[in-house]
Amino acid sequence: MAELIAPTGRLHASWLTARAEWEPGAHQDGAGLRLAGGDDLGSPEGFESWAERLRQQSDRSLPVGEGRVHATHWWIVEGGTYLGAIDLRHYLNALLLEGGGHIGYSVRPSARRRGLATWALGAVLLQAPSLGLDRVLLTCDDGNVGSARTIESNGGVLEDVRGTGLGVKRRYWITLDGAGRGRSSDQAGLPSRA
Repeated sequence: MAELIAPTGRLHASWLTARAEWEPGAHQDGAGLRLAGGDDLGSPEGFESWAERLRQQSDRSLPVGEGRVHATHWWIVEGGTYLGAIDLRHYLNALLLEGGGHIGYSVRPSARRRGLATWALGAVLLQAPSLGLDRVLLTCDDGNVGSARTIESNGGVLEDVRGTGLGVKRRYWITLDGAGRGRSSDQAGLPSRA
């Protein structure tokens, strides 16, 4: 059964296997790869340094770099295997409001079409009210039918499709109920974190 956990150095080998499935240089929404900086993610030390930076990004007492916002990162795992990533940005800057949104997610190619993104998004929406959010913005590339379905399955209402500095984006808003759900459903809660 899949679960969401905090980034950890324990998944280094599994993460490297997952990375090999992506096209070189491919963007992985929600993975926080930009926070890797100059770290060598192929080395255990560089990987652990990056995982620690991901964990620290949620700490509002610590500054974030220019153009960045505080965010909480989770990895989607199953049986010790890294399947993807999802993050919840605590607030929006101008770029995120235009085309990035509050939540980014990606699932490794071999784990797609299993409902993992829909499940993970539903679980993370439950966390948004604890940050004072009563609605969240999600975006996806205009041609990304799978991501659009994931967002719509969690209560996303399309605001518009527009050209942005990040490409042509479908922009959805999810208005949360008091429990963080975008619609009445029996969405699963956030699993335990390892």
